[in-house]
Amino acid sequence: MQKTRHSKAHARCVRSLLAAALITISLPAAADVSVTGVWVRGTVAGQSSTGALMQIKSPTDTALVAVSSPAAKIVEVHSMKMEGGVMKMNAVDKVAVPAGQPVELKPGGYHVMLVDLVAPLKEGDTVPLKLTFQDKAGKKETLEVKAVVRPLGGGAPHTMK
Repeated sequence: MQKTRHSKAHARCVRSLLAAALITISLPAAADVSVTGVWVRGTVAGQSSTGALMQIKSPTDTALVAVSSPAAKIVEVHSMKMEGGVMKMNAVDKVAVPAGQPVELKPGGYHVMLVDLVAPLKEGDTVPLKLTFQDKAGKKETLEVKAVVRPLGGGAPHTMK
């Protein structure tokens, strides 16, 4: 009798694990989006905003549609472009991340602006960022990353080519 109860419990456990595995396999995950080289420029006394930079890659078409952080009251994705000999920065609704093509958020291009910082950011600090991606079907997924603060004059260790 004991062996039968144990066998039935074991069978239920195996079925549950298999069902969970199938559900996990069928769900697309934000982990498919790769975010690397995440960093934030440090600030000086009185500075209320700074930029966050990173590289994003996804195996499927997606778009970065929002970013939030407890480090700033306002977080926006911006683009910078030269217009009529003047560099202009504007907030954008999204940044397309085409399947298999790396997208770099960098100085002079797309970047994340942290505005109305809640505290100065010094070298070595870590800033949590919550990135929201949206696929073509409209499904949103969130990925949380930690950005290391680099000195104000510091740059990324490498750039994508």
